Amino acid sequence: MAHILARRPGQAREVADLAGMRARLSGSPVRFEAGSLTDLREVLARTQPTVVLNCASHQSPWERMTSPSEWTNLLRHGGFGLTLPLQAGPAISLAQAVAATSPESLLVNGCFPDAVNPLLKALGLPVFCGIGNVQTLAAALRATLPADDTRTLRVLAHHVHLHAPDDAADEALAWLDDAPLTDVTARLAKLRAVDRRELNAVTGHAAALLVENLLTGADTRTNVPGPLGLPGGYPVRIRASSLTLDLPVEEDVAVRRNQRDGRRDGVVIEGSDVVFGETARAALLPHLPDVAAGFPVQDTASVCDRLLELRDRLRSPAPVPNEEERWPSPARPGT
Repeated sequence: MAHILARRPGQAREVADLAGMRARLSGSPVRFEAGSLTDLREVLARTQPTVVLNCASHQSPWERMTSPSEWTNLLRHGGFGLTLPLQAGPAISLAQAVAATSPESLLVNGCFPDAVNPLLKALGLPVFCGIGNVQTLAAALRATLPADDTRTLRVLAHHVHLHAPDDAADEALAWLDDAPLTDVTARLAKLRAVDRRELNAVTGHAAALLVENLLTGADTRTNVPGPLGLPGGYPVRIRASSLTLDLPVEEDVAVRRNQRDGRRDGVVIEGSDVVFGETARAALLPHLPDVAAGFPVQDTASVCDRLLELRDRLRSPAPVPNEEERWPSPARPGT
């Protein structure tokens, strides 16, 4: 039995119904039950799930495409990293619930895991790994290889690599077994040209495969974002509930590179602090100067509330001037 919880129970029911249909089409016996997030702790305590998958955040990555506004302009100029507190808020609540009621569950985070997972780690909260981002990049690279190529594909990449870097030296790194893949940019060109919303189909497929392997305990070599709270994405090996990095380079070299790429994306976790990159700081400075300077991870919830307030203000359309203000009357003689 899989339980799907959401802030709006009707949405949870819709997802559960569709998942049930797809399960039957796939010949799977899995059943899906919908519920409300208000019942989260009770469900966790009662079911003690093997895997808990978080797909809830306060900020959609698609808003700039569907509802452009001054808020989405801010994110476009400052970088997606500005949304870290909005992505992290629900993940923090879920991780706290897992730690309190079902500590053996593996928490897999699907919301900006390249930065949220390090924040969870800094708060001392459990997180196993993430989904998306490096998984999607790895899928695109794998699709450029012959179908019978069984070599292990290792990818070191960050969320920011969903877009091509300005400098070729900042490109994602990949290896087939231990041999570097030298034409990564060309191999990722098709993925980067696709409407980002369409990539959800690839991300969802990769996430389903990962969850299935976690449930069965299969020995898996794959690429995931935020493993064990690290920044960015890495090649890993997962056996049962154990995860280890599967890098062809030194771990500290890989982590430093992903941390550097995190700054390009707009945000990193340094020790117990959230630190925005230069471009993100400049974009946020006119609105929330104290937040732009960075903040302790313990303040994430309060910063999330302030960003939600800022978003509401910037989403609101400017007042429409009256006709006289829009089209001033010509000056009268003698005035």
